[in-house]
Amino acid sequence: MTRLTRRLLTVLIAVAALALGALPIAALASTAPGLGTAASYAVLAGQTVTNTGNTVLKGDLGISPGSACTGLPAPCTGGGPGTVSGAIHAGDAQALKAQSDLTAAYGVAASSPSNFNETGKDLGNQTLTPGTYTFSTSAQLTGTVTLNGNGVYIFQIGSTLITAPGATVHLTGDAQPCNVFWQVGSSATLDTTTTFVGTIMALTDIHLKNGASIAGRALARNGEVTLIDNLITVPTTCNAVSTSPSASPSASPSASPTASPTASPTATPAPALATTGGGPQNGVPWLLLLIAGYCVAGLGLIVRERVRSV
Repeated sequence: MTRLTRRLLTVLIAVAALALGALPIAALASTAPGLGTAASYAVLAGQTVTNTGNTVLKGDLGISPGSACTGLPAPCTGGGPGTVSGAIHAGDAQALKAQSDLTAAYGVAASSPSNFNETGKDLGNQTLTPGTYTFSTSAQLTGTVTLNGNGVYIFQIGSTLITAPGATVHLTGDAQPCNVFWQVGSSATLDTTTTFVGTIMALTDIHLKNGASIAGRALARNGEVTLIDNLITVPTTCNAVSTSPSASPSASPSASPTASPTASPTATPAPALATTGGGPQNGVPWLLLLIAGYCVAGLGLIVRERVRSV
């Protein structure tokens, strides 16, 4: 092998090493967990759903393996005053299937490779880009968190999710409610007048206090969901997400938003559109293609040198 060939191979190896060093960033791009039949549910509980006041659920309501619900239309007791635009499945086969699909989606979200460790940080006054954010214990939202960019957001929370009164999840840069997921290791509590975005998947309970709203879903696997004058609107469409890898979140406070989060659709959710949580954030694996190209080029040089030496 000539000196020139050895130098070329050295350069190829160095470039491939740099590409491999950057590969984990692309490989860790977050993918939306498919919700299956649970996607059409505004509220899904394991045991009971209790409502007080004029709650509006724009989507389905389900309970399984329990069947008790109050303050909502029949088969719930009380006859209202809460309203449900979709179907109500209390302890039936449809609710059981939705719970099974929720369990699968919960596991996918929990196993998503972490991009950013937010343990001990308040989400308030942060601007975050698409990716998976991990809290080893509880997560707190005081004030406003801004999700900026069209991609998948997964929040892995070891124990509780708690918002302060008036807390807000604000979307910018084409971020979509259908691509935001909150995987909660125990229970979630949204305090009064919280304006929340995304699908909450809690292992135990979900509590919405007076006037809290969600552009998304409240899905509890094993426990109860309590409601007080709330609005929950299931996302019905989800545009293609960005293929670029996640960028580091900005730690500087964002300006106070003047617009409300993405407007919630008013039509009854269409099950055909609500069977997925959005597309994967991963795009074409350019780094892998680059590495493969360099390897092929290097092998070509070696073969050519051996042919010449014969």
